[in-house]
Amino acid sequence: MSIVKLGTLTRAAEALFLSQPTVTLQLQALERELGVPLLERRRRRINLTDAGEALYELARPLIEGWENLDRDFQARIKGLTAGRLTIAAGASTIQYLLPDLVRRYREAYPAVHLQLANVTGRDGLALLRADEADFAVGSMLDVPNDIAWAPLRQYDPMLITPRNHPLAHKADIALEDLSPYGLILPPHRLSTYRLVDLVFQQRQVPYRVAIEVGGWEVIKEYVASGLGISIVTGICITEADRARLAVRNMKRFFPQRSYGVVMRKGKFLSPEARAFVDMIKPGLLTHREHDEPGHSGR
Repeated sequence: MSIVKLGTLTRAAEALFLSQPTVTLQLQALERELGVPLLERRRRRINLTDAGEALYELARPLIEGWENLDRDFQARIKGLTAGRLTIAAGASTIQYLLPDLVRRYREAYPAVHLQLANVTGRDGLALLRADEADFAVGSMLDVPNDIAWAPLRQYDPMLITPRNHPLAHKADIALEDLSPYGLILPPHRLSTYRLVDLVFQQRQVPYRVAIEVGGWEVIKEYVASGLGISIVTGICITEADRARLAVRNMKRFFPQRSYGVVMRKGKFLSPEARAFVDMIKPGLLTHREHDEPGHSGR
């Protein structure tokens, strides 16, 4: 574990308070016992072989569990009176989905230091892989093989326009009806833009993006001001929005978005993390079905 994380035998030996020859001998003994090479040297860094990668994934949760044994034991007998929990999530998840869960968690475990890391996409996955976040909450289009995904809630795609817009009271809206009007969308690197573009391209319907801007609240404000129309995820629509915007369901054309728990496969969750996940959906981690390979199901 230390060799993989630190990249060299020397650094691993220093972290384990052992000599480098001792670490090398232990590694060689393990390779002889298993009958396969586990590491290979590339320039100045050591990388895992395929067999080493398989062993690492099997051993990782066991080692993490052992390293956290004392803390987990104290949490079990005394309750969550301390500790730290880091959740990676995008801005929309933090703003619309998590507030009630965070409030309930803080009421139940006030001594736990809770950090919400505002990241999306690759940055969130990088935090999970580096063990800098316990898990993530959000939406995923593609699920990598090393990531576990447990969808929890689905939200419909919504067309939002000003209340006096020609589309606001149109009886039956077709995708082609959106073509004459400029769309206000999140930046093109984000999944919402990619989904909207994919639907228009697949149906060979022309469209025009008038404004790219980050944040659902900003987009809704711009639409209300008459600067364009937008396709948003239903998670961001509030009762106040329905009073100032025309909101039309577009699931006939655009896919639903699922939001759920994202974590590294084999991750040993701390009691603080398990308590939060159980608050989202009790029993979600009982059998760890989400560790099985598969797609996101959207």
